[in-house]
Amino acid sequence: MQINVLASGSTGNATLFDFGKTKILVDAGISTRRIEKGLAGIGIRVGEIDGVLITHEHTDHIKGLDVLIRRYRLPVYARGNTWDRIPCRDKLPAECRIEMKDIFDLGAVKIESFSISHDAIDPVGFCFYHRQGKYVMATDLGTVTEAVERALEMSDAAVLESNHDLKMLNEGPYPFFLKKRVRGQEGHLSNVDAGKLLSRISRKNKMQVFLAHLSQQNNYPELAEKTVKQILLQNNCDVEKELILHRTYPDAIASLTSQ
Repeated sequence: MQINVLASGSTGNATLFDFGKTKILVDAGISTRRIEKGLAGIGIRVGEIDGVLITHEHTDHIKGLDVLIRRYRLPVYARGNTWDRIPCRDKLPAECRIEMKDIFDLGAVKIESFSISHDAIDPVGFCFYHRQGKYVMATDLGTVTEAVERALEMSDAAVLESNHDLKMLNEGPYPFFLKKRVRGQEGHLSNVDAGKLLSRISRKNKMQVFLAHLSQQNNYPELAEKTVKQILLQNNCDVEKELILHRTYPDAIASLTSQ
């Protein structure tokens, strides 16, 4: 299978999980044109997507949803409370709007949604089970809950938030109220917290991790990777073999092929 992070960050998020015969897009926070272009670059047409999953209603996760769904009439899955907060809901074809169950199948993939701590109405992450593999989407986490830890345990690959460097955030240009929000229980996960989380969960012999949803003001890919790597090494994790880190970007595709 392949994971293609088309865009990740505060300006927009979209990730394609490609399981061969089943293709799932998580979030549509960039324009339809960018989604079309990004998918074309990896040899996929938008019409091949079997479903779009929405983590929550913030603009950077649904910005392109209106045009994308009206143009391609793809099925969209979101929790009921989330649908109530999506501004373009009533513009979308009724048959495309599907209320997400906690556990459901999409093509050959079993999907489990799990609640996360973020300042949205009913935000979720996802576990995807395909053949013998487990793959996880977990971003926009104000704090790490037991549900998040359980979701990440024994996964083959994950897209995990590593949003900010705390020093950069504290000393950066954000107003106090925004710094407080980002640091808060319903905000975003720091590099240090991402590293600590990965260091303590039960893992398979090999796990691939995208460090995602980086703040463009308070982080950068090299720093996120360096910080997480240092914490893993301090906890006797072989970063090159046991746990392999991948960078993501707001304006470029990051891809991984997993067995």
